[in-house]
Amino acid sequence: MTTNGQHHQRLLDLRAELARRGLNGYVVAHTDEHGSEYTPAYAQRLAWLTGFDGSAGLAVTLQDKAAIFVDGRYTLQARAQVDAADYEYKSLVEDDAAKWIADTAKAGDRIGYDPWLHSEGWIKKAADTLAAAGMTLVAVASNPIDAVWTDQPAPPKAPAEPYEVAYAGVESATKRAAIAEAMTDVDAVVITALDSIAWLLNMRGRDVARTPVALSFLILHRSGEADLYLDPDKVTPRLRAHLGNAVRIHPKTAFLDGLNALGAAKKTVAVDADATAVAVLQTLSDAGATIKRRRDPCVLPKATKNATELAGMRAAHHRDGAALTRFLAWIDREGPSGKIDEIAAAQRLEAFRAETGMLKDLSFDTISAAGPNGAIVHYRVTAASNRQIAPGSLYLIDSGGQYLDGTTDVTRTVAIGAPSEDARRVFTLVLKGHIAIASARFPRGTTGAQLDTLARSPLWREGLDYGHGTGHGVGCYLSVHEGPQRIAKTGAAALLPGMILSNEPGYYKAGAFGIRIENLLAVRPSDVKAELDLLEFETLTLAPIDRKLIVPELLSGDERAWLDAYHAQVRNALTPLVDTDTARWLAAATAPL
Repeated sequence: MTTNGQHHQRLLDLRAELARRGLNGYVVAHTDEHGSEYTPAYAQRLAWLTGFDGSAGLAVTLQDKAAIFVDGRYTLQARAQVDAADYEYKSLVEDDAAKWIADTAKAGDRIGYDPWLHSEGWIKKAADTLAAAGMTLVAVASNPIDAVWTDQPAPPKAPAEPYEVAYAGVESATKRAAIAEAMTDVDAVVITALDSIAWLLNMRGRDVARTPVALSFLILHRSGEADLYLDPDKVTPRLRAHLGNAVRIHPKTAFLDGLNALGAAKKTVAVDADATAVAVLQTLSDAGATIKRRRDPCVLPKATKNATELAGMRAAHHRDGAALTRFLAWIDREGPSGKIDEIAAAQRLEAFRAETGMLKDLSFDTISAAGPNGAIVHYRVTAASNRQIAPGSLYLIDSGGQYLDGTTDVTRTVAIGAPSEDARRVFTLVLKGHIAIASARFPRGTTGAQLDTLARSPLWREGLDYGHGTGHGVGCYLSVHEGPQRIAKTGAAALLPGMILSNEPGYYKAGAFGIRIENLLAVRPSDVKAELDLLEFETLTLAPIDRKLIVPELLSGDERAWLDAYHAQVRNALTPLVDTDTARWLAAATAPL
């Protein structure tokens, strides 16, 4: 059976299952019960059903029609992976899935959803929209996809591991006490986000590819004690000793019992309603608990890295930068032969990282994109899509590593042989935006949305833009995508010292090429004396930016000075870490313009 035929049959099987349950449609979420962006294999229901394996999306299945909703990063990918004969293509940002249902389904229809995979806010809004059209949104007792996914993987059993204070910087007990001290009007807080639990308990795991977390739930009490709900197979004597007596360990399946106990005791419980499954809030409410809706208390302290974490991130970026520079020298030398393809290049870069002896995992699946594949923002190479890296083309490599001391994420776009003048011009515009962010100085309280226009302005002046945010937050040996900080049109969080963000403006010409230049930045206080309390960025990523793609006369004097200073920093930091041939290449690649 072809891939399209396989997914078509799965759609038919799901529709049959919905009919057996008296449902006329179903909302298929991308996430898991923890609200994760990257999910374990058993939770990848959207990918199993539709073929779309991006990190954000939603599908709606009715008995005679279906639609898939993705954001601007995945517009091209969705069309390549999802059969247009089965699904309409919709925008996750511009199109409302509930409104599509209201406009497409019939009055009286019952539309199912899994309450463990949606937030309270989404359900309330969708229910109101459907009710106005005479339809009903119905919570399912069990996920109907699980009923027809006959070879669905089991939840992973990998042991959870202590994360030593030498890397974390602060003991778990100290973190728990600080958060508990601020819990003045609640008895407990329920935490379901995996990276928050990992950060709070100084615990890591191997349950999700590319993100070192363990599948678990947590209830933190005002005393600073906690109840951790974790598969017993994951609990080792070392982990139990690390957590201590103040963290009581229960089977993950007992989480509902823990919620019901809070309700039975009439406790007041804080829950991040925007990031927690509606099933959790409904269980607490039904059990008699008083709910306070507020942000996960781990989010901000996790985002503002301490001195130990920042030192670790710097060390990780030196190590990672040396590996990436070895790769860039290799692709510059071997790429013009036309004998290297996207898969081989990605494997070579991973090998360079592995040779550091400290790589734990990649931080996400490498985006190795030649020529027109580079225009697919979150392209993932497969055997079917794999392209040769051709002379005269652009090659985009977006990759990162997970090390015990830090997480990296870096993109470089390089010319394979001689680039076109059009590519050089647009690359230089993207570089100007990148430099504008990297060199920005801004008052405390500034949000990412206020900075976003700095990166886009050079492109806007030429009538160009890109359809993704300029930067996302990054964790420390945690998720490569972390909130609340981001540089984007919707980046509402104020940037604070210790936050780490990406700086990745780009441009994508469908059918031709993609350009992105990405470094990670750390927010720090500025040394400039002024009336305002100023902040600025420290660039963490160390890797040369392809000089062959730069049009020097399009750069201002300050921009040229920034690039030359950055390249000098890269050269000085990495030369001692690479072999002689790479060092020779690096000297030329980082020479002043």
